[in-house]
Amino acid sequence: MTKVKRALVSVSDKTGVVDFAKGLSELGVVILSTGGTATALEKGGVPVIGVSDVTKFPEMLDGRVKTLHPAIHGGLLAMRDRKEHMEAISSHGIDPIDMVVVNLYPFESTVSRKDVKLEDAIENIDIGGPSMLRSAAKNHASVAVVVDPGQYERIISELKESDCRLSLETRRALALDAFRATARYDSAISHFLWKQFSGDELFPATLTLSFEKLGDLRYGENPHQKGAFYADLFNTTPLSVATAEKMHGKQISYCNVLDLDAAMAIVSDFERPTAAVIKHTNPSGVATSESIAEAFRTAYDADPLSAFGCVVGLNREVDADTAKEIAAHFVEAVIAPAYTEEAEKLLEEKKNIRLLRTNTPIAREEGRLGMAKVKGGLLVQTGPYAELDRSKLKVVTNRAPTEDEIDAMIFGVKVCRHVKSNTILLVKGERTVGVGAGQMSRVDSAKIAGMKAGEEAKGSVLVSDAFFPFRDGVDAAAAAGAAAIIQPGGSVRDEEAISAADEHGMAMVFSGLRLFKH
Repeated sequence: MTKVKRALVSVSDKTGVVDFAKGLSELGVVILSTGGTATALEKGGVPVIGVSDVTKFPEMLDGRVKTLHPAIHGGLLAMRDRKEHMEAISSHGIDPIDMVVVNLYPFESTVSRKDVKLEDAIENIDIGGPSMLRSAAKNHASVAVVVDPGQYERIISELKESDCRLSLETRRALALDAFRATARYDSAISHFLWKQFSGDELFPATLTLSFEKLGDLRYGENPHQKGAFYADLFNTTPLSVATAEKMHGKQISYCNVLDLDAAMAIVSDFERPTAAVIKHTNPSGVATSESIAEAFRTAYDADPLSAFGCVVGLNREVDADTAKEIAAHFVEAVIAPAYTEEAEKLLEEKKNIRLLRTNTPIAREEGRLGMAKVKGGLLVQTGPYAELDRSKLKVVTNRAPTEDEIDAMIFGVKVCRHVKSNTILLVKGERTVGVGAGQMSRVDSAKIAGMKAGEEAKGSVLVSDAFFPFRDGVDAAAAAGAAAIIQPGGSVRDEEAISAADEHGMAMVFSGLRLFKH
């Protein structure tokens, strides 16, 4: 193990750096430093050698060039066990550097400001810092690289215990952290400049992504699987499960996250008070009403059997009345913009229910890309939302729908886009009465929706996410009692479906909008 004799310390985030440098100095380590870091260390009583004294070259270009010099990188990259390397740096008067303590210019925090100017972002692109991190991390067999202030105490402790040496295991772990830090940094720069320079380009030739671990989950989808939850570092919205505040309850599970995301996505499509009751990412019921309590009650009652152990999404503050309704059932988790103090106390009486608060309105957001990981690749697409223009709906049957039926169609289409295909919904007013989701055949989805709705199916509006390939789905809808249908149209057998609707005295409308969800 290489003994740490010289360390270069140059940090943007100066948290704890003076105490850390003091600890190194007390162990006999010579400290090299630059600019503001050197000033802070000297004020803290730490002996410092300026990098310019090592390079014999002044800082220049407003500090853009100070550590980009062979006297620095030669001292970092020389392999200590390779004779020719050590002879080479010796012949040029270069001393080895055994530790680099560097964190980078605050690019991410700079570009997170809404009023950030491009020139400010550019000036916060660090060059020397990543270069030193990469040099030290590449040569981690001989050089320790420290990028995180949270590592200072542990490193000092190990140096004290091991004659100012760090184990290979520690140096490898530090090197990995350094490369992760530079990868994240470069991803942030790439992402920001893509947004600035790429115009209307939706899908770049190389898509850089970066995620930060929020924590381990109890398990994955099933107890024999392990799971973790990561936050998207480039997420520009405060509205997500990843950014929501967990207020109460058991640890969030893998399936909870998926269901909470699905619940929030549905209710964000509606302006009026709306509740979504979710099971396995599909809604068992969705309803809009004058109050959020009534919306929840109606959504839950749409299919109370399926709703057992559900996840609930609400787009309004949870008040005491809503909390009482929720507390009367077995609910796994709730996500809402806010909770009144009384509602919070009522729900916290249920030990295991998970309560999440977004602390921001749950409303529809446009422009976000959807992503789905597949083996060996990533699928990326624009969002599924498309406003349904009632003036462009095409009536194809002898009977035209009533205004109330059209209102129900528009409500149902908003819900339909969030339900796994094949999807058939039965809707009355602003509530679902039957949900047929994820079946391999459309007619089976129609039958399931009718079964779930029971007597409520009579006079309902059927919403289909895609066209009817045969008339059997229309016949199943009529048998259940549906009075009107909205579907995209576009099948080679559209006329069969239209004729079936006419035979049953139903109204049918073509939307031209397919809503598959895989």
